[in-house]
Amino acid sequence: MDHATRKVLIIDDDSRNIFALKAVLKAKGYQCVTAISGMEGLKIMESDMSVAVVLLDMMMPEMDGYETLSHIRQGARKDLPVIAVTAQAMVGDRDKCIEAGATDYVSKPVDVDRLMALLNKFIY
Repeated sequence: MDHATRKVLIIDDDSRNIFALKAVLKAKGYQCVTAISGMEGLKIMESDMSVAVVLLDMMMPEMDGYETLSHIRQGARKDLPVIAVTAQAMVGDRDKCIEAGATDYVSKPVDVDRLMALLNKFIY
Protein backbone atom coordinates (compact mmCIF):
# COMPACT_ATOMS: atom_id res chain seq x y z
CA MET A 1 0.00 0.00 0.00
CA ASP A 2 1.26 3.45 -0.91
CA HIS A 3 2.08 5.31 2.31
CA ALA A 4 0.69 8.55 0.88
CA THR A 5 -2.75 6.92 0.92
CA ARG A 6 -2.33 6.07 4.61
CA LYS A 7 -2.23 9.65 5.87
CA VAL A 8 -4.55 10.45 8.77
CA LEU A 9 -5.44 13.98 9.90
CA ILE A 10 -6.06 14.14 13.66
CA ILE A 11 -8.05 17.20 14.76
CA ASP A 12 -8.16 17.56 18.56
CA ASP A 13 -7.65 20.51 20.89
CA ASP A 14 -5.96 18.30 23.53
CA SER A 15 -2.29 17.63 22.75
CA ARG A 16 -2.33 14.50 24.96
CA ASN A 17 -5.01 12.94 22.77
CA ILE A 18 -3.06 13.86 19.63
CA PHE A 19 0.12 12.37 21.09
CA ALA A 20 -1.58 9.08 22.03
CA LEU A 21 -3.41 8.65 18.71
CA LYS A 22 -0.34 9.62 16.71
CA ALA A 23 1.84 7.09 18.58
CA VAL A 24 -0.62 4.26 17.90
CA LEU A 25 -1.11 5.18 14.24
CA LYS A 26 2.60 5.63 13.50
CA ALA A 27 3.32 2.22 15.09
CA LYS A 28 0.76 0.74 12.66
CA GLY A 29 2.40 2.37 9.63
CA TYR A 30 0.17 5.41 9.17
CA GLN A 31 1.43 8.90 8.44
CA CYS A 32 -0.15 11.56 10.65
CA VAL A 33 -0.76 15.27 10.39
CA THR A 34 -2.35 17.11 13.27
CA ALA A 35 -4.42 20.20 13.95
CA ILE A 36 -5.47 21.67 17.29
CA SER A 37 -8.61 23.37 15.95
CA GLY A 38 -11.31 22.80 13.38
CA MET A 39 -10.18 25.81 11.36
CA GLU A 40 -6.58 24.57 11.24
CA GLY A 41 -7.83 21.12 10.20
CA LEU A 42 -9.89 22.59 7.36
CA LYS A 43 -6.83 24.47 6.07
CA ILE A 44 -4.74 21.28 6.13
CA MET A 45 -7.43 19.39 4.20
CA GLU A 46 -7.46 22.10 1.53
CA SER A 47 -3.67 22.12 1.13
CA ASP A 48 -2.82 18.43 1.61
CA MET A 49 -4.74 16.23 -0.81
CA SER A 50 -2.93 13.11 0.45
CA VAL A 51 -5.00 13.09 3.68
CA ALA A 52 -7.10 9.92 3.34
CA VAL A 53 -9.17 10.03 6.54
CA VAL A 54 -9.88 12.43 9.42
CA LEU A 55 -10.14 11.64 13.13
CA LEU A 56 -12.23 14.52 14.48
CA ASP A 57 -12.72 15.33 18.16
CA MET A 58 -16.30 16.50 18.56
CA MET A 59 -15.81 18.58 21.73
CA MET A 60 -13.51 21.51 20.97
CA PRO A 61 -13.69 25.20 21.87
CA GLU A 62 -14.56 27.82 19.23
CA MET A 63 -15.41 25.58 16.25
CA ASP A 64 -16.57 22.22 17.63
CA GLY A 65 -16.51 18.96 15.72
CA TYR A 66 -20.08 19.34 14.50
CA GLU A 67 -19.38 22.74 12.93
CA THR A 68 -16.08 21.48 11.50
CA LEU A 69 -17.90 18.48 10.03
CA SER A 70 -20.48 20.77 8.44
CA HIS A 71 -17.68 22.75 6.74
CA ILE A 72 -16.01 19.53 5.55
CA ARG A 73 -19.24 18.21 4.03
CA GLN A 74 -19.82 21.50 2.19
CA GLY A 75 -16.26 21.78 0.86
CA ALA A 76 -14.18 20.35 -1.96
CA ARG A 77 -13.29 17.26 0.12
CA LYS A 78 -16.88 16.51 1.13
CA ASP A 79 -16.47 12.77 0.49
CA LEU A 80 -13.42 12.39 2.76
CA PRO A 81 -14.06 9.74 5.47
CA VAL A 82 -14.40 11.40 8.88
CA ILE A 83 -14.37 9.34 12.07
CA ALA A 84 -15.93 11.26 14.95
CA VAL A 85 -14.11 10.86 18.28
CA THR A 86 -15.94 11.79 21.47
CA ALA A 87 -15.34 11.46 25.20
CA GLN A 88 -19.00 11.36 26.14
CA ALA A 89 -20.18 7.92 25.11
CA MET A 90 -23.80 8.85 25.72
CA VAL A 91 -26.76 7.02 24.26
CA GLY A 92 -27.48 8.61 20.90
CA ASP A 93 -23.99 10.09 20.40
CA ARG A 94 -23.18 7.78 17.50
CA ASP A 95 -26.45 8.61 15.74
CA LYS A 96 -25.94 12.34 16.33
CA CYS A 97 -22.43 12.17 14.82
CA ILE A 98 -23.59 10.13 11.82
CA GLU A 99 -26.53 12.49 11.23
CA ALA A 100 -24.08 15.43 11.34
CA GLY A 101 -22.09 13.82 8.52
CA ALA A 102 -19.51 11.60 10.20
CA THR A 103 -18.63 8.43 8.32
CA ASP A 104 -18.29 6.52 11.59
CA TYR A 105 -17.70 7.02 15.31
CA VAL A 106 -15.38 5.94 18.13
CA SER A 107 -15.52 6.89 21.79
CA LYS A 108 -12.65 7.72 24.15
CA PRO A 109 -10.72 5.94 25.40
CA VAL A 110 -10.26 4.76 21.83
CA ASP A 111 -10.43 1.01 21.24
CA VAL A 112 -7.33 0.56 19.05
CA ASP A 113 -8.62 -2.61 17.36
CA ARG A 114 -11.89 -0.89 16.41
CA LEU A 115 -10.02 2.17 15.15
CA MET A 116 -7.70 0.01 13.02
CA ALA A 117 -10.70 -1.85 11.58
CA LEU A 118 -12.32 1.47 10.64
CA LEU A 119 -9.14 2.87 9.10
CA ASN A 120 -8.64 -0.32 7.09
CA LYS A 121 -12.22 -0.03 5.89
CA PHE A 122 -11.80 3.57 4.71
CA ILE A 123 -8.19 3.53 3.47
CA TYR A 124 -7.71 1.24 0.50
